[in-house]
Amino acid sequence: MKHISQIVFGAVIVACWTSPSFAVGTPVGTSIDNVAQVTFDLGGTTLTQNSNPVSITVEEILDLNLLAQTPQRSVQAGDADQWLLFTLTNTGNGTETFQISSNNVVAGDDFDPVAPAVTIYFDSDSSGDLSPADIAYVPGSNDPNLAADESVDLLAVYDIPPGLPDGSRGVVELSAVAATGSGNPGDVFAGLGDGGIDAVVGASGAAATTPAEYVVGNVQLDLVKSAAVNDQFGGSQPVPGATIVYTVTVTATGTGTAVNSVFRDPIPANTTYVAGSILLNGASLTDTPADDAGEFTPSPAEVVVTLGNLTAASGAQTVQFSVTID
Repeated sequence: MKHISQIVFGAVIVACWTSPSFAVGTPVGTSIDNVAQVTFDLGGTTLTQNSNPVSITVEEILDLNLLAQTPQRSVQAGDADQWLLFTLTNTGNGTETFQISSNNVVAGDDFDPVAPAVTIYFDSDSSGDLSPADIAYVPGSNDPNLAADESVDLLAVYDIPPGLPDGSRGVVELSAVAATGSGNPGDVFAGLGDGGIDAVVGASGAAATTPAEYVVGNVQLDLVKSAAVNDQFGGSQPVPGATIVYTVTVTATGTGTAVNSVFRDPIPANTTYVAGSILLNGASLTDTPADDAGEFTPSPAEVVVTLGNLTAASGAQTVQFSVTID
C-alpha cells in the first residue's frame, strides 16, 4: 500500500492508494463447459440422456486504469527534474503490454514544463519519488508487460522554466495504451489475445490519458508521517483492538507564505477514529470544528486541522491522532 500526502499553497492534497482488484472477472483462456441432462421413466426404469457438450473459451478484455498519485506538486521556478507520480494498472483479464507517452504542451495552463532527455521513469525502488535506482522508460524497448490486476508506478519528470510568477500552473499528461490495440468498447482484435484467441476492447477503450500539474511558489510544505502501535497486551503488535498513533510533521520551507494551510488525513479502512485524540503541537483539540483548529468528520472519515498561514519561521507543526484496528 502506498500513501502520499502533500500540502500545496495552503491546500492539502492527500492521495492514498491501496492496490485494489480491478481485473475483469474470469481469466482469459478459461474454458466454460456445459452439458444438459434430462431424466425420464420408461417401463419402470429411470433413464438419463445427456446433450452434446458445449464449450466456450473466455476471450481477453483489453482494459486499464491510469491514476495520478501526485495530482499537484509544488515547485520553484528554475527547478530541474521535478517528478509527478502515476500508477498504471492492467484491469483486463489477461497479460498485456502497454505503451507509455507524456505531453507537456496542454491547453489552459500557464506554462509548458521543459522536457529533459528522459521524461518517464519506472519507480523501480518504490520510493514514490525520483531516485538513482529508477529505470528510464524507453518506448518499444521496456514497455511494461502486466498480468491481470498488476500495477506499475511511473514518474513523469520535467524541468520548470525560470522567471515564473508564484501561482503559475504547468500541466503534464501521461498516456497509456494497450499494445494489442485500442478503440471503442466492444471492438474485436481477432486472434491477438493471449493464446491466440480474440481480444476485445473494454470500457476504458484500452487507452487513458491522465493530467497532473506543477504549481510554482517560493514556499513548500513538507510532510513526514510516522505510526506507533500500542496493543491491548502491553506490546506493539498490530492486532485487532490495538491503537495506532499517527504523527505528522508539517514544515514550511522557502521564503514565502503558505496561506490558509489546512491539514487533512483520511481514517484508514478497517480502523476506527479514537474520539478526542487530535493534538496540535502537543495541545489537545476537539472534534468539533467551531471549538478550535481541530475537527473530525465522519463522512468522509478524516481528521482536519487548520494550520493557518505558515512560513519557514513558523517551525514544524506536529499533528497527532489515534485510531483502533477493527
